Amino acid sequence: MNYIRGNLLKRTPGKTSIITLPEGFFSKLPVMRKLISCLILIGFCMLSNQSFTQISAGIKGGVSIPNLTTQSSDPLNTGYKSSLGPDAAIFGEYSISSLFSVEVDLEYSFQGGKKEGQQALPVTPDIAALFAPNPAPKYLWAEFNAEAKLSYLMVPVLGKFGFDLGNKGAFRVYVDAGPFAAFLLSAKTITNGASNVYADQAETMPLLLGAVSWDSVENIKSDLHSFNWGIAGNIGLMYRFGPHSIFVEGGGNYGFINIQKDPANGQNHTGAVVARIGYAYTFGGNGSSVSAAEKKLKSPKVF
Repeated sequence: MNYIRGNLLKRTPGKTSIITLPEGFFSKLPVMRKLISCLILIGFCMLSNQSFTQISAGIKGGVSIPNLTTQSSDPLNTGYKSSLGPDAAIFGEYSISSLFSVEVDLEYSFQGGKKEGQQALPVTPDIAALFAPNPAPKYLWAEFNAEAKLSYLMVPVLGKFGFDLGNKGAFRVYVDAGPFAAFLLSAKTITNGASNVYADQAETMPLLLGAVSWDSVENIKSDLHSFNWGIAGNIGLMYRFGPHSIFVEGGGNYGFINIQKDPANGQNHTGAVVARIGYAYTFGGNGSSVSAAEKKLKSPKVF
C-alpha cells in the first residue's frame, strides 16, 4: 500500500484499487484532548450535583448523512458526496433551571463519504518513468466507485436551552450545542467497478489493453488518527406525558482534526447531518420544567 497525494493505492496480483482519503494533522491535539477531557469531567461532575431540579436519561437513534470535506482543490482529495449510515446514543440530561440543562451523550456515529464515476489517480515515480523521455501527466484517470466508511464513539457535552409551548407545557422546543470527543472504532475503504486507466481526463488515451477490476475492501484504521474532536448541535421538539418524553431532533457535527495521519495526504475533515427520534424518562419530577416553588405560587393552598 502507498499513500500518494491523498490516495490509498493498493496493488495486488491482477488488480489495482485506489481511493481518496482524508489528510492532515492538528498540531495542538494534546492541548485539545485536555480541553475536551475537562469539559467531559465537568459534565459528569454535574451528574452528582443534587441541586439540579431534574435528572433525565434516554436513548435516541436515527440516520447520519456524513461527508468528507477539504479546503484543497486537488482532484485527488475533492469530489466526495454524502453517504448514509446509522447514528445512535444513550444520554443523561441534568437540569439547572427550567430553561437550561446539560446533556452528556455516548454516541455511535457513522462518518465518511463516497465518490462515483471518473476519479483522478496519482502518478507515482515508477509510473512516471514509463512515460520517459516524455513528461508524465499530472494525473491518471479511471471510472469506478469508492466509499470511505468510518465509525466513531463520540462523547458530546451539550448545553441545552429550551422553553415550553402553551400553558400546559406538554410540548417543548430546545436547541443545544457543545464540544465532543471522538474515538475511532473502525475504518475501511470499499471500491468497485471495472475500467481502463487513461492518461487524460477526456479518456482518449488508454494505457492498458483492457479494463481492470477495482473491487476491493481495505482496512485503513491504522492509517487514521484514533482521536478527533469538534462541535455538535441540534434543534428539537419534545412531547411530555408524566415522567416520559418523546422527541424528534435534527442537527449536525463537524470534526476539527485532519483525520489522516500523514499531513501530505490532504485536508479532509469528518462531518455529518443527523436526524433522530428518541425517548427520555425524568427522575424526581413529573416531566414538567415547572419547579415546585413555581407550582405553589400558581396553586396556593386556601385555608
